Amino acid sequence: MQLNFQYASASSTQLISVSLVVYRPHRQLLARTLNTLDNALNRLIPADLGVTAPLYLINNGTEDELDAAGLYGEAALRSNIIQGQGNVGYGRGHNLAIERTSSRYHLILNPDIELDDDALTHALAFMDAHPEVGLLSPFILEDDGSQQFLCRRYPTVFDLFIRGFLPRSLRKPFKARLSRYEMRDAIGEKDIVWDPPIVSGCFMLFRTEVLKKLGGFDPRYFLYFEDYDLSLRTHDVARVAYVPSVRVLHHGGDAAGKGWTHIKLFIASAYKFFNRFGWKWL
Repeated sequence: MQLNFQYASASSTQLISVSLVVYRPHRQLLARTLNTLDNALNRLIPADLGVTAPLYLINNGTEDELDAAGLYGEAALRSNIIQGQGNVGYGRGHNLAIERTSSRYHLILNPDIELDDDALTHALAFMDAHPEVGLLSPFILEDDGSQQFLCRRYPTVFDLFIRGFLPRSLRKPFKARLSRYEMRDAIGEKDIVWDPPIVSGCFMLFRTEVLKKLGGFDPRYFLYFEDYDLSLRTHDVARVAYVPSVRVLHHGGDAAGKGWTHIKLFIASAYKFFNRFGWKWL
């Protein structure tokens, strides 16, 4: 697929911007995320154009100030550190960047993602060829090289309980049910999937005008389900696409393994989500 972009000059609208929200980040993981992002941007934007991509690094921590110096090569990234606001939550943190950017595309990224060198080249080529697409989701790998299935059909309360809180050894009787919820019958290594209902917030590439039209994330979610909410609302204004040629590695974890505070946040956000979009129990 050939790129057809009219690359941004210093005085024009930026081609792409990126936001990451961090809270006491794992420095090595964050450095790997930023280095792979920088590499992917260097493949996307020819260095001789002198074009940079704004990186909005939102520090939700309340202790140490964040300094991006030394974390990455900064060949294509231009850092904008947003801090001092306290821990305002994941979605509201990203919204601080979304309201500032004027790019054509905006990438919402987790600080535990590693991008393939060609991830952004493939992603923006697809978006450029399909103007009806407002949100793109990638093929996501586990640390061991297996596929993570982070696209979702609309959940039931029971699905979330099984997926979020049952030990893996007790999930076996519900394997078929979880496979359907995780779209394992559709999400693979080769085929584009149009309009998966829900995609993961660890990597969401938006057409910025679509993201702004939606008002970014709903600030009522402090953590968890803000990506479910935003995915479902995106379908009202644009198409969503899962594009497996866009590849990333995700060092993720579940809520139950992170302690009681995360469990309470998960339950609170699930309640808000179902209240808004409709309860489905079994």
